[in-house]
Amino acid sequence: MTDPGRSQAADGRSTGRPAASAAARRTSLLVTFILGGLTAVPPLSMDMYLPALPEVTDALRSPAATVQLTLTACLMGMALGQLVVGPMSDKWGRRRPLLAGMAIYVLATAACALAPDAGLLIAFRLVQGLAGAAGIVIARAVVRDLYDGVAMARFFSTLMLISGVAPVAAPLIGGQILRLTDWRGVFVVLTAIGLLLTLLVWRRLDETLPPDRRQAGGLGEALRAMRGLLADRVFTGYMLAGGFAFSALFAYISASPFVIQAIYGASPQTFSLLFGANSVGLVVVGQINGKLLVGRVSMDKVLAVGLSVIAVASAALLVMASGVFGRVGLAPVSAGLFVLMSAMGLAMPNTNAQALMRSGNAAGSASALLGTSTFLLGAVASPLVGIAGEGTAVPMAAVQLACALAALACFAGLCRPWRKRPEASGGTDRTERTEGATGSERAEGTEGAAAAERTATGATEATADTAAA
Repeated sequence: MTDPGRSQAADGRSTGRPAASAAARRTSLLVTFILGGLTAVPPLSMDMYLPALPEVTDALRSPAATVQLTLTACLMGMALGQLVVGPMSDKWGRRRPLLAGMAIYVLATAACALAPDAGLLIAFRLVQGLAGAAGIVIARAVVRDLYDGVAMARFFSTLMLISGVAPVAAPLIGGQILRLTDWRGVFVVLTAIGLLLTLLVWRRLDETLPPDRRQAGGLGEALRAMRGLLADRVFTGYMLAGGFAFSALFAYISASPFVIQAIYGASPQTFSLLFGANSVGLVVVGQINGKLLVGRVSMDKVLAVGLSVIAVASAALLVMASGVFGRVGLAPVSAGLFVLMSAMGLAMPNTNAQALMRSGNAAGSASALLGTSTFLLGAVASPLVGIAGEGTAVPMAAVQLACALAALACFAGLCRPWRKRPEASGGTDRTERTEGATGSERAEGTEGAAAAERTATGATEATADTAAA
């Protein structure tokens, strides 16, 4: 794969190209869209199905709590699948595990469309999540193969622009599908989308991890790499901060169909429009982060603002839901959810970039840990939002606030962005920067001096604009 923003060629040799040809730029744009499509697999699998949840409850004659387990099963599958696929991609390269996972995803999604009862639907959704994990974890690892530092944070924001179309379009598409057919039609459309992505990966996505950079060991080596990453306090801090922030988001995803439609009486189409508007906010703020803030403002400062806004919005939602100021209408609640969703555009790209900058050649394992922790925490948050029944939004807001406060605590307590200090990690001292480690300083135990850090960071920032083009 040719990429104009990286002086490191796909085979690991420095090319030092001053500029890329038009053909190379076209290839890079196509690869960007493919990676964006792969990162869109989770919102497509979740959000297109959301407007159909009340209909599934009636059609399969199951309680709402049971039907919500179809979301939890898919999320758990995506969490556990990443633990397997991530290390596999570090050992065998990115293409083969990705193609296998996407093929199984297509088959499992087709099986969901044929499920006769809630139990089998939950089982098929679990398999769908396990297979769909390949797209998520390997897309992040490919970005780590191609980019570093500020350029990587900007590219994640670019991916958010592409993958952000999915949560905007998915519930709208789901709502329109329900006007033409039943909930099974949603899975038919998801099957077609998965098949298209599989074909694009097969024909257009080249290998980005050359053999000389692959992990030679087996399961033991993968576990050692993950243990080394988890021993890095700063990596773990970013991982948990991002995971808890996503849990606040998933609490909204799980509860909003019932809150907006059952409590406030909105139609599936109105719910889809509100959900799409919130997703637009997330995409717009993500682009402000990538185009205006990254490289000019410390990523840790931006992340702190994003997490703080999520906490404030969650507290406001809890106050409104609890009726402290009387019963509020749909508009104030929608405004609070919009602010919460938009702030995710500051939190998610920066936690991913900061954590992956500490991963070295174990990008697949690091991506797996990031994804697994995110989806596991989200899966725990999902059933909690319905613990008091379908007639109140208090559990949703309470879970969101608890997750936001936990994210802030992990960020402040583990990442400690306000200070720079040496720390032992796996027996090796390493100087921590508030902007995260770069090239030669990552969680595999390599020792980076402060001067090398400044040199590597300066080089990264100097090429950031062309790398994100």
